[in-house]
Amino acid sequence: MKNTRRISLLLILTLVLFGIAGARAQDDPGDALPWWNDRVFYEIFVRSFYDSDGDGAGDLQGVIEKLDYLNDGDPDTTGDLGVTGIWLMPVAESPSYHGYDVVDYRQIESDYGANEDFTALVEAAHARGIAVIVDLVVNHTSNEHPWFVASAAGDPEYAGWYIWTDDPAAAGQRGPWSQPIWHRAGDRLYYGVFWSGMPDLNYATPAVTQEMQDIARFWLEDMGADGFRLDAVKYIYENEIALENLPITQEWLADFNDFLKEVNPDALAVGEAWDASRVAAQYVAKDSVDLVFEFDLAGAILSGAWVGSTAPVREAQARVLELYPPGQYAAFLSNHDQKRVMNAVKDNENAAKVAAALLLTNPGVPFIYYGEEVGMRGDKPDERIRTPMQWDDSAAVGFTSGPPWEAPSDGVEGHNVAAQTGDPDSLLSHYRNLIHLRNAHPALRRGAFLPVETEARGLYSFLRYTDDEILLVLINMKRVEIEGYRLDLAAGPLATVAAAEVVFGAEAGTAAALPQVNAAGGFDAYAPTPALAPYSTTVIRLTP
Repeated sequence: MKNTRRISLLLILTLVLFGIAGARAQDDPGDALPWWNDRVFYEIFVRSFYDSDGDGAGDLQGVIEKLDYLNDGDPDTTGDLGVTGIWLMPVAESPSYHGYDVVDYRQIESDYGANEDFTALVEAAHARGIAVIVDLVVNHTSNEHPWFVASAAGDPEYAGWYIWTDDPAAAGQRGPWSQPIWHRAGDRLYYGVFWSGMPDLNYATPAVTQEMQDIARFWLEDMGADGFRLDAVKYIYENEIALENLPITQEWLADFNDFLKEVNPDALAVGEAWDASRVAAQYVAKDSVDLVFEFDLAGAILSGAWVGSTAPVREAQARVLELYPPGQYAAFLSNHDQKRVMNAVKDNENAAKVAAALLLTNPGVPFIYYGEEVGMRGDKPDERIRTPMQWDDSAAVGFTSGPPWEAPSDGVEGHNVAAQTGDPDSLLSHYRNLIHLRNAHPALRRGAFLPVETEARGLYSFLRYTDDEILLVLINMKRVEIEGYRLDLAAGPLATVAAAEVVFGAEAGTAAALPQVNAAGGFDAYAPTPALAPYSTTVIRLTP
């Protein structure tokens, strides 16, 4: 059944890209897409989101207290952010602040609460229409994990759970970013691609796979999670030639994904395959995961928004549409390993608004890193990208009543929830409005994508459409107003257009000019509005 679905999705993509002719374009892919295409996800680092008990560290009860900020469960209100999915960075017991070195996969990190707090969060989130996925670290554990302690001690039950060598020459080998990959434990060396505190699991031992499947079942069945973000999927297997992206890795993941679907047919698996689009897309093409994060597209959006150029975005978007089944990639701007958006665009808030518009009107499944909606700043080292959420401009930024685990970021004033909530022109209001727009229009969530040509520099224009809805999106990426522009679409999904209404932008609720539809369902020299303001986003609904 999975292969049949894959073939049908590829067929739809081919038709959309190459088969547009006649009075209408080919059918949109909307009905074939899974539930996650209706979601906007929000990445939360629990330690930094909200502290409910004043100990300086965020916790799961803190996330519960702030759920109404994310989504109050009422689709008729607009004061919430409107997100419909949450990705929690690791919440299992770990000796490190970040949690990516797990010591107990079935126990909530004690700083965050107890297992009952997690299930309470899931229940409260689901009541508001929010799905919850969790980080599952499958590549490695902590070197303090009982499995590794037993393996290092020579326990025959766990001897093969990690990768060991007696060859002292291995100590000189280096990994993908010139890091040591073999680490000493007594008179032996163990393999850990990231660092000595994270030894890689050995999936050549069947018991390791069985255990990881049991862990996944626990989170899906006992804890109520809706799926997983799978960390570092490129590195699950390695050999003497390559340390990443081996075919056996993709095969293991495909089997693991099949297992997840056996436990819960709706379980989502999104993989972190930090690589070029052509490499990352193979993990989706081979059913290894349902989605992968699109790093090339993220970089193109940020660079294009910063310099005001459509070229990087157009090129990256076209490549993504060619490589992936419709909508089956995770679109994002930043995450916990990368500099924040405001750093990437050199503190240009208007450029950050353009980046947000590109993310939330284009195909794919959007993921937003916490705090980007208020313009939080952050750059390496990693702790400075994961600083406390800025709820207000107090000394502890409204995050805790005690000393925060990490000092807040610089530039809190004006870049916090309290300061931006009542400002209709704020970055937070922009994110809220865009997310609510996406939630309200199936064409933005599930519709096909069709670029619209224009000679106007800095204007990114395209259609998003389903059989029932056609939206024209115009994003002025420049700091100057665009006048006298014309839009051309050689062939498209239009038959006739009876009305054109601005549904997003400064002129929302007003009529736009009607296009003259050509014989191929497109239009020529169309100017729906007289001008487009600097850094503006305008969305027009074309009604047959």
